[in-house]
Amino acid sequence: MQSEPKSYISFLLRLYRVQSEEGWTWRASLEDPLSGERHAFPDLQTLFAFLEAKAGEETNEKQQKESGGEP
Repeated sequence: MQSEPKSYISFLLRLYRVQSEEGWTWRASLEDPLSGERHAFPDLQTLFAFLEAKAGEETNEKQQKESGGEP
């Protein structure tokens, strides 16, 4: 039996500022509440890119399952 694609993705988000040579910058981390897996990001752009990629993976998986294809 195939499992349904996820309808949502959940993370615990932590944002914090650090001072660097260029000035203050935001850093971030995400934690998956189910697995405990953590991801660290040096800036918000990297965080956003990760989230867009993660959402894209789920969207592609859902589309493939709906069309009868394999992921």
